[in-house]
Amino acid sequence: MTVLRRSEWVLLAFILIYSFVPTVGGLIRVLELAGGPAIAPPNPRALADPLPITAHILTSFVFCLAGAIQFLPGIRRRNPASHRINGRVVAIAGCMSAATGLWMTHVYTFPAGLQGSLLYWVRMGLGSAMILLIVWAVIAIRSRDRVRHIASTLRAYAIGQGASTQTVMGIAWIAFAGSEASGSMRDVIMISAWILNLAVAEVLIRRLPTPEAQHGGPAASKWRHSLVDVVRR
Repeated sequence: MTVLRRSEWVLLAFILIYSFVPTVGGLIRVLELAGGPAIAPPNPRALADPLPITAHILTSFVFCLAGAIQFLPGIRRRNPASHRINGRVVAIAGCMSAATGLWMTHVYTFPAGLQGSLLYWVRMGLGSAMILLIVWAVIAIRSRDRVRHIASTLRAYAIGQGASTQTVMGIAWIAFAGSEASGSMRDVIMISAWILNLAVAEVLIRRLPTPEAQHGGPAASKWRHSLVDVVRR
């Protein structure tokens, strides 16, 4: 049985709590599209073409929550087979999440208050980057390059977790302004959430050893093969 350290439980709990609101909101939408009661605000785009948004919600759910498990060294070290299998699932889910997000961004017709041209192009760019980063992460680990694998995975995960940060910033804006953001302000909040996530990812990546150091040398002894150890130092 895999035993997680307290720091690993803290990391996992933080990610699960952070992902709670967008995850639950997305699953509620899926239940509505499957014929359940209408709870969330109506979404005419989802009603007109429910398959892409359903696939996006479900694959995003898998990517964000199963992806969190990939950062736990206790599972990776004690059960590497599960880590590899889960990694394949996460990679497929992440690519599907990004691909369906790209499809919806380009094909769905959004009101100007929900998506301006800047947000459109940022979504298209980040969705494409997320797929490329996941592919690069797979290539890196097959080449036994753990540092580049983790760096690419962190960047892709930061993009995929954009909805969580957007939710937090959106709630903060409602508390400040008394109403939901729309138009250019909504675009700024959405884009700022991705910038914040990627900035955090870059801070963590900068604390990884160089590709040369992972094979030996003084810097290699500082690496514990885990995101948790990086965060704790």
